[in-house]
Amino acid sequence: MLNRLGEEKVNKYGSKMKIIEYNSPYNITVEFEDGYVEKGRYDVFKRGAILNWNDKFVLGVGYKGKGKYKLKENGKDTFLYTEWHSMLARCYNKNQQLKNKTSSYKNCIVCEEWYNFQNFCEWWESNYYEIKGEKMRLDKDVLYKNNKVYSPDTCIIVPERINMVLQTGRSTNKSGYPGVDKRSENSYRARCNVTDKINGSKVITIASFNNPVEAFRAYKEFKENYIKQVADEYKDRIPKKLYDAMYRYEVEITD
Repeated sequence: MLNRLGEEKVNKYGSKMKIIEYNSPYNITVEFEDGYVEKGRYDVFKRGAILNWNDKFVLGVGYKGKGKYKLKENGKDTFLYTEWHSMLARCYNKNQQLKNKTSSYKNCIVCEEWYNFQNFCEWWESNYYEIKGEKMRLDKDVLYKNNKVYSPDTCIIVPERINMVLQTGRSTNKSGYPGVDKRSENSYRARCNVTDKINGSKVITIASFNNPVEAFRAYKEFKENYIKQVADEYKDRIPKKLYDAMYRYEVEITD
């Protein structure tokens, strides 16, 4: 077996590393100039792909950090890495930004504390809870409507159904009002998307009106009451601050 001890290389992010232990091509240990030690494979070392803890390898901002949380397990991205990476991509991936021009992700940023993967994971574990049969989602603007910053103080984990219930959007027919469907010059229909675990998601018609303002008012009243109804369904299973935020949620014409 070749003795590769002491072999040096600069990884693709500019960090100088050296092999300090070589057991096999699949089991080596490298040390970086700052003293950080990482295990890996020799072929990954040769590609310059072994990471130092502070290498900003995700979109020029995200780095691994020192800690117990792993980016990969058994060769696959961990769930927490996928969540963290997706959050950063919504804010800093140029292709995502083009898609997000008219969405709630437009001009969003991530706080510097969460550039560190370990910090994000610690927050997630401290705030995570489960609701049977539902996926849990990271939400940035239910606590503070129209919030543009992902941070420990502004974000909360919510069940996927609540995440869907809180979504509002303008009709594709350019009525100019959320929840309003323009049928003709003097016919406007108030409609709302409702969802449950049994029947899934569906759009229901609330009522029809002669002008969009009345239709929007009907939609607003229905939507806010519906959000409160869903909050009550989950009252004993979600954090109180989420329940309270849903009760004070207001639908606005700019949604």
